[in-house]
Amino acid sequence: MDYPNDQAPGAPVRSGIPEHGRIPKYYAVKAQIAALVDELGEGALIPTERDLTERYEVARETVRQALRELLLEGRLRRQGRGTVVAGPKLEQPLSLASYTEGVRRQGRTPGRSLVTLDRFPCPDALAAETGLTRGEPVWHLERVLLADEERVGLESTYVSVARLPHLDTDFEPGSSFYGYLDARGIRFGDADERIETVLATPREALLIGTPPALPMLLIHRVSRDSEGQPLERVRGLYRGDRFSFVTKLTNQ
Repeated sequence: MDYPNDQAPGAPVRSGIPEHGRIPKYYAVKAQIAALVDELGEGALIPTERDLTERYEVARETVRQALRELLLEGRLRRQGRGTVVAGPKLEQPLSLASYTEGVRRQGRTPGRSLVTLDRFPCPDALAAETGLTRGEPVWHLERVLLADEERVGLESTYVSVARLPHLDTDFEPGSSFYGYLDARGIRFGDADERIETVLATPREALLIGTPPALPMLLIHRVSRDSEGQPLERVRGLYRGDRFSFVTKLTNQ
């Protein structure tokens, strides 16, 4: 069976048609802008809202809704006072590999900016989750994640002070924490990990530099070393418009 270009199964507009068959006007405009984005290529400045309104002969709010969705999906990004075509999302493996390795594999330059490094007695909730001892000193390392100097996430790591007594003096905050562990002969064994979607708190949105309404991918991880001893508790918050997570499944 032959279909018009915008009605073919899986085509952008077709996939947005509800069962009653009426296409939301903003969605039709979104599909047209998405096609324009593909033509322009990464980094290109897209036309202004006014230009798009005139081009597609729709209300400005219709264009704004289409642009909002494309921004949330990571197809577009704000740059200064304009909007440009975004590059592909960063793919981070769901494995015991560092953020540094994942970003470098895609030809990007990883980085981190220190927010805080402090220590406090391990609270009940953290002890119960990790197997650490209640009240023992733990480090809290919080850093903004960077890719080519762009802020893309926020990571909090909790680890026993007894395990890494000199973390505050001999660890370079901009470097890989996993590389730091490896250099000290500490090997990962296994981990429990959970992923969910959340909205950033006002503080988190300010640190990452995003609107509070931008969906985030939140990863909770509790890791153990090769001896089965508690190693780290990580809370990683990643921009939903800049990240996707991948894994390989096998039938074993």
